[in-house]
Amino acid sequence: MAVRGIRGAITVELNEKSEIIERTDELLQVIMERNEIKVEDIASAYFTVTDDLDAEFPAVAARNLGWIYTPLMCSKEIPVKGSLDMCIRVLLHLNSEKAQSEMKHVYLGEAIKLRPDLDDKLKDKYYISQK
Repeated sequence: MAVRGIRGAITVELNEKSEIIERTDELLQVIMERNEIKVEDIASAYFTVTDDLDAEFPAVAARNLGWIYTPLMCSKEIPVKGSLDMCIRVLLHLNSEKAQSEMKHVYLGEAIKLRPDLDDKLKDKYYISQK
């Protein structure tokens, strides 16, 4: 069984504990649904937040979803000038028999701006929503 990577990102409107947890929960739920993931298949998750988010760790949302035995890590995103603010990113490592090309990445809210390179041929591999 191979370890596969799934990327996801979402933006928040406010640097508040509840908002960070709710939006991270939304992101993780969509990733799990789109990729038909069972919690026991998650090897680890690495979260980053932009400098303007410090009210809560996004990993709290994963723990609330029952990811009790999953190794989780949070850190700050590199503060590149002009980059997207108020953004939570995740790199999910998954034990799977599926090919890497079958993984479906998720970008929600303003985070769709992180992937301007996506064309119509690739959009079926990504879930993109400005909700």
